[in-house]
Amino acid sequence: MKTKGINHLALVCRDMAETADFYTRALGMPLVKTVALPDGGQHFFFDCGGGSLLAFFWWPDVPPAAPGIAAVKDFPAEPKSAVGSMNHVAFHLDEDELDASIARLKAAGVHVSVPIVVNHDDSPMGVAREMHDGVWVRSVYFRDPNGVMLEFAATLRDFRPEDIAHAPARAAEPAEA
Repeated sequence: MKTKGINHLALVCRDMAETADFYTRALGMPLVKTVALPDGGQHFFFDCGGGSLLAFFWWPDVPPAAPGIAAVKDFPAEPKSAVGSMNHVAFHLDEDELDASIARLKAAGVHVSVPIVVNHDDSPMGVAREMHDGVWVRSVYFRDPNGVMLEFAATLRDFRPEDIAHAPARAAEPAEA
């Protein structure tokens, strides 16, 4: 089996009109497909570039959001979410587009996390205040109207064999799925 990347990621929204407005207007992602579900719900697909789609389900009787359980509470300050949850969605972006993207988000009234641009590196903290040669990705975090944590990520270099430097951890008592 050989996959060719992500076809789509399907999330759940609280209001499809609000969600469609955010993704088309604030993020510039074209709405490319809409589906009316037989149970009264909807399933909409947005083109997020590179042949990938971001999709949303909506139902009139959807359960409420559960930050810190089903979704991240605040990134990067409180990054944990429960087993089986979706933590955040990161979109590829060229580094030279980060500043313009931040300006577009702010102009659309979208709150951007602080620090605004996060420099991810291999230091013990995993982030650096200043840009340096060890930074491998720069990103900005923000939320959609449903509380979904989103990220614009600019990868600065190709991954190398030495980037695999840690054995996978095993929990003393694995969390229930």
